[in-house]
Amino acid sequence: MYDSFASQLADLDLTGFTTAPAPFDATDFPSEDATAQTLGAVWSDLFALFADTALEADSEDIAWGLVNLFHRAASRKSAQLDRASDEIRVLLASADGSEIHSSNLEEQTARAQAAEASMQAFEQMREIAASLYRDETGSSWKPVSGSRASHAKSLTSAVIDARDFLRARAERRQAAHMPEGTPVIFTGGRSRFETTEDAKAYASNIWATLDQVRANVPDLVLVHGGDSKGADRLAASWAERHEVQQLTFSLDRRLGARAGFKRNEQMLSLNPRYVVAFPGNGVTERLVIDAKKQRITVVDRRGPVGVKPVHAQAR
Repeated sequence: MYDSFASQLADLDLTGFTTAPAPFDATDFPSEDATAQTLGAVWSDLFALFADTALEADSEDIAWGLVNLFHRAASRKSAQLDRASDEIRVLLASADGSEIHSSNLEEQTARAQAAEASMQAFEQMREIAASLYRDETGSSWKPVSGSRASHAKSLTSAVIDARDFLRARAERRQAAHMPEGTPVIFTGGRSRFETTEDAKAYASNIWATLDQVRANVPDLVLVHGGDSKGADRLAASWAERHEVQQLTFSLDRRLGARAGFKRNEQMLSLNPRYVVAFPGNGVTERLVIDAKKQRITVVDRRGPVGVKPVHAQAR
């Protein structure tokens, strides 16, 4: 896959062939304002419907599914774009100069343009729904597998799966899966607190720390483990609200006990500017140790409720 259909055409030999304008314009798709208003109304009615009922606990799952509807629609259009692009390559390779061949080529090009425009429209809807999901649940929306990337130039916040990122970097192809910026690793585990005040203080400390890091690294890409709970979830929520791109490294369960340490190696291979560390397990401790060995600055917040540890303050 490529960043856009136009970039695919740029790599092909189109001698003697002129790309016609797309068979539609912006008015053929719902406007961003109309989409935001409609989805906002649906969202409000949905949670009002479930409130104070036996289904209230399931409302977050239903909301996730609504965002996923747009994500799947965009994925289908992306697949159509890929198929149309492959057909174009085949037609170009078998060019015979006939009118029928030229007509087929123009038809496939129109299909590719339509698929790309529809894909971007659904991606825009997904991003609006994802922001509503974040505001309602406090959690960053992410698909079950793969990335939440966008091919629209206007996207500022994306959640990229590490496997897609590493594959894209190796192949030098998919710009949508290669976030530009300075990597900053965030690490931390799931914590339990005795009081609600402690939990709020912990969340506030994570967000305040990330605010400080972003002040020093305005173009930061937040790299983390993508856990749906705990510190990762809080960091992902911060990134969503500040439109910061995210690169998630999920555990490869096939590696068993080595999975966490392998993930550490992959994240550190990005040469991050900082490692921001909150309380976690032995994998977190090893990440901090390895980062210091590589002379990477560690923002250490492994003390109670996410403050500087006592031994660090004493230095």
